[in-house]
Amino acid sequence: MKNISIIYIGFFCLILSLFSFLNIIYSYYFNLYLNIDAYIYTLFISLFLGCAIFLKKTNLYKITIYHKIITVLTGYFLLPAIIALPYFLSIYNISYLDCYFEAISGFTSTGFTIFNNIKHLDQSLLIWRSTSQWVGGIYFLFSIILLIDIFDTTLKKSFTEFISFNFVETLKQYFKILIIYSTLTLIIFFILILINLRVFDSFNLALSIISSGGFLPVEKIDSLFDTDLKKILFSLTMLISFFSLFLLFNIFFIKFNKPKFFIEDFYLMIFLIICVIIFFVFLNYDRNFVSNFTSLVTSISNIGFTFESNNANLYFIYIILVIIGGSLFSTSSGLRFFKLFNLIKFSLNDLLSHSKPNHIYTNKIIFSDTYIDQSEINKYFLSLLIFLLSLTLITSLLTIFNINFETAFVLGILTLMNTVNSSAYGLQDFNFFTLEFYSKFVLIIFMIIGRVELITLLILLKKFLFKN
Repeated sequence: MKNISIIYIGFFCLILSLFSFLNIIYSYYFNLYLNIDAYIYTLFISLFLGCAIFLKKTNLYKITIYHKIITVLTGYFLLPAIIALPYFLSIYNISYLDCYFEAISGFTSTGFTIFNNIKHLDQSLLIWRSTSQWVGGIYFLFSIILLIDIFDTTLKKSFTEFISFNFVETLKQYFKILIIYSTLTLIIFFILILINLRVFDSFNLALSIISSGGFLPVEKIDSLFDTDLKKILFSLTMLISFFSLFLLFNIFFIKFNKPKFFIEDFYLMIFLIICVIIFFVFLNYDRNFVSNFTSLVTSISNIGFTFESNNANLYFIYIILVIIGGSLFSTSSGLRFFKLFNLIKFSLNDLLSHSKPNHIYTNKIIFSDTYIDQSEINKYFLSLLIFLLSLTLITSLLTIFNINFETAFVLGILTLMNTVNSSAYGLQDFNFFTLEFYSKFVLIIFMIIGRVELITLLILLKKFLFKN
């Protein structure tokens, strides 16, 4: 394995060892001794693997993009194997496949769970589930920086003036992301405390929200919020993972003298306002706008939390919002609104240029001096095409494994978009524990595919299938 893999994955092993240690302290403090041995074993294993970054001499030579992609993919398979240990070594007698499924679901911030009765789990294990999402969220953001050369220049310009990063600049960006990510987690935590949630629930929800994860510390989220005001404030916290991670940082430190850093968030704000108006005026069938607003926000941020609602008329719309997704640089998934908007705009301009050749249609981003290159449009179209092919494949496989087509189709979308199954999508009662081995294996693979930028898979295929 290349040095970059040892450094990168070893760093996250150290993070897991830190959370293992904190869980041990928490278990001792609150006399939760049932599963404490599981965290001790996890601590030593993750610490041993993490220390490898100090035992091996490293060099900072320039590595290829293929090594970077393989490093990211290796982390998505290896780190959940460590995260699965507390589940496997707990008193609940869970098979390792189910433990690994739960770990992958948490690390990819999806939220599918094999546990049917959350209230029967001890609090330390609930915290471990939530922290796995938090670590997965920061891993996803770090991976975007590591693979920055793959992405379009619009993403790069949304948070930096650098076109490519050297080792020092990469470390600088990592530190910046870690500070912002941790600060936003604390902000969400204190907001939830202010609306009178208990500390334990606020902590777990904060870790889930910032990572766009789907794990809950309770069986049903309705039990935590008894007023519409609390529900609205809770919904607003989920917008933090919808907009760019750097939005608040840019507002306070860059101010408004560099509008290119805000252009994507401006588009997202317009999109959100339009959606809210449409939902309030035209789609408020059951006169329960608060629940609909929560489902709207949780869908565009790819979290999936929602309050119980009988409004089955909006399932399809929520699924569409899940596919659209949020910011280019956030923990949300989806195809990303900014990409889809520019792809549609380019397509319309291309059609109009043929129907009215005397007119000139440019692919300039509105309210910006930036133009969309043809190469970027090709990447957008390729991402859309890969998503459709992946959705067709996962739906077909799940159907073969005795899941009805409608359920398989919706579950396939949620898997690729890393969004938890909830009442907003009509799958709140889906039981992952009873799935067959092959169905769980398929979901594991596609949860990882959904978290990795899909275009990276094509780059790897090009490397190994077309040597020249």
